[in-house]
Amino acid sequence: MKLLITGGAGFVGSRLARTLLDRGTLGGRSIDKMVLTDQAPPRPELCADARVEARTGALLEQCAALKDERFDGVFHLASAVSGECELDFELGLRSNLDTTRALLDGLRAAGNVPRIVFSSSVAVFGPDPAVPLPGIVADDTLPTPQTSYGTHKLICEYLIADYTRKGYIDGRAARLMTVTVRPGRPNAAASSFFSGIIREPLAGEEAICPVSPDVSHPVSSPARTVDGLIAVYEAGRDAFLGRTALNLPALNVTVQQMLDALEQVAGPRARARVRFERDERIARIVANWPHGASAARAARLGLAPEPDFAAIVRQYIADCEASPDATRTLKGLER
Repeated sequence: MKLLITGGAGFVGSRLARTLLDRGTLGGRSIDKMVLTDQAPPRPELCADARVEARTGALLEQCAALKDERFDGVFHLASAVSGECELDFELGLRSNLDTTRALLDGLRAAGNVPRIVFSSSVAVFGPDPAVPLPGIVADDTLPTPQTSYGTHKLICEYLIADYTRKGYIDGRAARLMTVTVRPGRPNAAASSFFSGIIREPLAGEEAICPVSPDVSHPVSSPARTVDGLIAVYEAGRDAFLGRTALNLPALNVTVQQMLDALEQVAGPRARARVRFERDERIARIVANWPHGASAARAARLGLAPEPDFAAIVRQYIADCEASPDATRTLKGLER
């Protein structure tokens, strides 16, 4: 089979690609070719695999050519992130809405009805005066996004559903929780600090938390997120249940619980490197996000969150120890 992963050089995209290449199969079929598209080239170890083709550049500009080739499966992960969309409205529209529409039209023109998994977001939920936000958002909670990013994701969910209804694709949308801990440097996402307050202290660096310790939010580990995307792809239509998006499993934690887990795993000196300094712009965005989420439909697919946040911290440490940069990324870890 031939796969396309948009955003294939990103953190989740790279991990998904590596997992699938190691498995060698998806949905019971052998993976013969995997195309990774992104603004930057994929990691060298991915490009070294003979099954991988890298395409670098704006996805919007690549979509027109899709009508001339057929993909059996697609994971659409490429997206401008929340902070970027709030700061640059046109960028968000172009990167998230225009690109998704062009991708779907390219797949429709190819005519072979590929299966596509779209990575939506918990950011589709938010408080609205007419629809109060529940303490825990469920699969059937009415989405009322309060950011451009969340709005884009919700619109794309409905596009995926309608192209599926028309028989152009076999699409399913999965709402990702905030994925932590992400390696590397902070990005423009408003949620970036959920990784930074763990990653930087483990690297021996100070981290600034822009919200209060009692802020609660649904998160997921990278491994469970990738498992969820694959399970959603492999689910039959009856098991997925309809065309509406589902929530991937969430571990509902407060910032304080995250820091307690950091201290439990890495020691008090790592915890002491986190300093609270409120950022009103980020705090306003986060205040309009869900405090927790449930995932009944994902549970029926056999998916579950990590047992606690300490397990997520340990997963990040294990990932770092397996990389050449372990000395730098973990120099703040107490043993």
